[in-house]
Amino acid sequence: MKVQEILAKTILTKTAISGLDHCINPYVGCGHGCRYCYASFMKRFTGHREPWGEFIDVKVNAPQLLVKQLKRAKRGVVTLSTVTDPYQPVEKKYRLTRDCLRALLDCQFPINILTRSSLCLRDLDLFKQFDDIEVGFSITTDDEATMRMFEPLSLRLGPE
Repeated sequence: MKVQEILAKTILTKTAISGLDHCINPYVGCGHGCRYCYASFMKRFTGHREPWGEFIDVKVNAPQLLVKQLKRAKRGVVTLSTVTDPYQPVEKKYRLTRDCLRALLDCQFPINILTRSSLCLRDLDLFKQFDDIEVGFSITTDDEATMRMFEPLSLRLGPE
């Protein structure tokens, strides 16, 4: 897995997804590397030669950027994330999602999170402080043979 720290120019972006206003993607790429992932199209914008699931760019300045952007942002539903899993394994080390949630708490923007990782349980203390939050989980299978076909990297990662 190639992990590269980068500085982002912006972190809170508008989204055209119905029911959502803004999105935050603290990472580029995803360590889950699911074969069915719709976000794999993002690879063409990264300059990476590694296959999808074999690289992650970590936007190390995401929380600081978010604090600045929230001062000017129009209130609306913020989703974490649209093209990466905000709770993929590198989040254990970098804690960008947690720090972004802390920044969002001050403004009480409505939050929408989609993940396939139990790591989100770490942030229950923050979730409880939001007035309006939804957390959705992708649960594919508990069958190891099926997992080998669709989520081969999950077996390598082990339990989260």
